[in-house]
Amino acid sequence: MTLVAKKKWPIWVLLFCLLAIAPRAQALELFAQEGENDGGTVYELRTEAGEILTHRAGRIYEGDEYISSGNQLYRVIAVDDALCIATARHMGGEPAAGASASAGDAALAAESADGDGEKRVAMYSTHSDESYEPSDGAASLEEGAGIFDVGEALQENLEALGISVEYSKDTFLPHDAGAYSRSRRTAEELLQGNPDMLIDIHRDGIPDPEEYETEVHGEEMSKVRLLVGRSNPNAAANREFAKELKAAADEMYPGLIKDIFIGKGNYNQELYPQSILLEFGTHTLEKEKAISATELMANVINEVVFGGSAKAEEAAGARSSAGFSGLWWLIAIAVLGAGVYALVSTGKWRLIGEKFSRSASELTGGSLGKKPEEEKGSEEKKP
Repeated sequence: MTLVAKKKWPIWVLLFCLLAIAPRAQALELFAQEGENDGGTVYELRTEAGEILTHRAGRIYEGDEYISSGNQLYRVIAVDDALCIATARHMGGEPAAGASASAGDAALAAESADGDGEKRVAMYSTHSDESYEPSDGAASLEEGAGIFDVGEALQENLEALGISVEYSKDTFLPHDAGAYSRSRRTAEELLQGNPDMLIDIHRDGIPDPEEYETEVHGEEMSKVRLLVGRSNPNAAANREFAKELKAAADEMYPGLIKDIFIGKGNYNQELYPQSILLEFGTHTLEKEKAISATELMANVINEVVFGGSAKAEEAAGARSSAGFSGLWWLIAIAVLGAGVYALVSTGKWRLIGEKFSRSASELTGGSLGKKPEEEKGSEEKKP
């Protein structure tokens, strides 16, 4: 082998490696995008015994998982694409959300990340055409889509809680698997503002509105489905975050969260651990019911991500009590100092009480101690 050949050998090895890696990387990207084609085909998810669990607008794949409203975990083991039926095996109860990723920890992490402690949420809608037939007149609109009305309602309710919201109304038509690639740039731009949470707002496409109809605290509204992509490095964190949202909602507003679907695809969720896709109702449901659910969902987000208003008020009360105690400690120290000064300056113990009482009265505006009789008498003689 010549010297020239030896110098060129590493270059050929590098080219060979690149050629070998490229198809694999492309395959992984196609794997992720394949599950993101939430089109018009509706799949039915059943148990091995034939019980219907739910429906999904878009293909279901082997390996997808489903967490029911009762927190039971199912894993898809077979898919019949001809009949659009997927079979899932019951895996038992889904473990509860870990306490280590609590709201306080999330808020603290966000504060240390941006340095100012401001509450921030970023939102966008990948399927920017999604609408509600009963209210908007069509399931899909290229302009004036109903999904933006739902997003704006969620924004207003979050802002009412003191949360800064940046909601991008960029459009990413057509409604296909490539929509997530097109919305990715918007998601990346939103993350430059250091939000504490990234939300992709959708509505489902299943035909039966009854699957999403619910009543919470006497008010009719839409259920909300949480969707997590399993084809990304943040899948475990995204899943845990979804479980935290569901756990809080189940406690605060039973019936609000429909379920959690963990599907093939990444849905841009690899960009941020606290990223979630929210589906407010379906296209055959009234938009007003989806809008009604946004107030409750805003409260859930505030509780999970920022600790909730009740905790903030409790902390404020503790700070106020601490400040009040500190004030009285300062008064006590000042009065004690006055007593020591009386002892040193007069050298007579009998005058300590008198000066101590006078000092306490002056420092507290008369709340503690009393003025000597001669002073009170002179004040009474003043016109």
